[in-house]
Amino acid sequence: MFTLKALRANKNWSQKEAAKAVGVSLDTWSNWERGKSFPDVPKICKIEKVFNTRYNEIIFLI
Repeated sequence: MFTLKALRANKNWSQKEAAKAVGVSLDTWSNWERGKSFPDVPKICKIEKVFNTRYNEIIFLI
């Protein structure tokens, strides 16, 4: 199980790089990592593809 921050760190990516890969703004990615907001289903699917993981392996902070 990984948080979004851990997934990003495993690729040695900045928040900006992760946001660009998923197709969101830096602010949006930062909010997801901090549990301020939650990605919608299409973005979750993109996260799964970009980070080669499954939804049930991601810990979303609340």
